[in-house]
Amino acid sequence: MRPSSSPSEPASGALFGALSGGRRADEQLGDAAWLAGLLDAERALALACGRAGVIPEDAAAAIAVRCDPVLFDAAELGRAATAAGNPVVPLVRRLTSLVPDFAAPHVHRGATSQDILDTAASLVARRALVPIREDLTAAAATCADLAEAHRGTLMAARTLLQQALPTTFGLVSARWLTALGEATDGLDRATDRLAVQLGGAAGTLAAHGTAGPAVARLMAAELGLAEPALPWHTDRTRFAELAAAAGIAAGTLGTIARDVVLLAQTEVGEVREG
Repeated sequence: MRPSSSPSEPASGALFGALSGGRRADEQLGDAAWLAGLLDAERALALACGRAGVIPEDAAAAIAVRCDPVLFDAAELGRAATAAGNPVVPLVRRLTSLVPDFAAPHVHRGATSQDILDTAASLVARRALVPIREDLTAAAATCADLAEAHRGTLMAARTLLQQALPTTFGLVSARWLTALGEATDGLDRATDRLAVQLGGAAGTLAAHGTAGPAVARLMAAELGLAEPALPWHTDRTRFAELAAAAGIAAGTLGTIARDVVLLAQTEVGEVREG
């Protein structure tokens, strides 16, 4: 089997994809990115179980090496997902068929579909935020340059689009810079909160015995995600915080864009795009 798409392919179509200002982020949000996230979660679970002594380490290694997106077809998994309501069930079935017989009973040990989906969602979000943060940082650097270059460039301040007292374009740019910095800080805080999810059928980690907390800790370390105090599949605060931070960032960029459009009007002509 081969994947229907690769991690480098954009989620958007060919007709409008190139026009997307967030194309690099789009590439981290498509089917290929989700498939990679799901398999990374299964790989980390197997390795964590092996290191904690829950399953044999050779079984963990055999499972991990077959968590390769090349061995899976995202479109086929999607079609099969309708029976269970999520793609994890057919993914686990496919993974189990790929591993040696001695490792098959240890695939997906002690996890639920929701555990894998939530962990994958944390991974997908974190990876998509990398290019978003880079773009915000680049925009902030441009605003810093404008603030320095135009610290003495006089212009009219405005209230309800009516001219008010004098200000400088440097100060306007500095305000943009400050807002972008705060938006980026908010995304950083939300990113740091993205956590591994592992609780099992009842959120008790019972299937891992006394090694349950160790498995969760090792899984989080393997993926570079936060380790939560408790399973959080019924507490969506982390994703709500991320959505709020992303909304603030989008609003900040929208405010800057509107300022530029208004100041660049033919009748105003105080700024122009480079």
